[in-house]
Amino acid sequence: MRTPLLILSLLFTAAIFSQTKLYVHPNAQEYVLNTNTMAILPMAVQVKLRPKQLKDFTSEQIEDMCKNEALDIQKAMYTWFLTRKKRGTMLVNVQNPARTNALLKKNGIDIHSYDEYLPSELGKILGVETIITGSFETSKPMSTGAAIGLVVITGGLFSTSSAIMNMDFMNTADDELVVNYFKKVKGSLGSDAQDLINVLMRKVSRRIPYTR
Repeated sequence: MRTPLLILSLLFTAAIFSQTKLYVHPNAQEYVLNTNTMAILPMAVQVKLRPKQLKDFTSEQIEDMCKNEALDIQKAMYTWFLTRKKRGTMLVNVQNPARTNALLKKNGIDIHSYDEYLPSELGKILGVETIITGSFETSKPMSTGAAIGLVVITGGLFSTSSAIMNMDFMNTADDELVVNYFKKVKGSLGSDAQDLINVLMRKVSRRIPYTR
């Protein structure tokens, strides 16, 4: 009876290796007080597969995999923040990603490529005081479709799961970086994007000025 419990424990436990860096602006509390709503934009995602795995995918399939991963992570982060909002530990509102993405598209902005726009420009379009942007790199896709496809092709053989998240909280009034959160983990990341975000965000949640 111990084996299933052991497997479940290994699946959802914190990572074997973890590295965290956090920058918080000296006037972060003031920025938070002036924030009513923040928006989470799709991150720039890289899924770094082994050469043997890469040969089974076209460049278009890899690109689609990364875009699907970005959307799944965006939704998972929204759920993570929303849960804390319901608990009363989130100090600001969080815009629904469906609204965020729709507003960007209506203004002719590619939701996966918005680097040429300033946070202040994006803030006006989205009607928010803070935006979350950044990059994400993983050795194992967490989006359901990509993960299932890769399991079928590779027979379920993955390298050790690893992930690197570099996330920026940008103020849209003055384009100032309020928080930078860098997290690198290696080990057990769970089975989907929500598990992954829980691992990445768990320890830093009380240190981000937007939560308490």
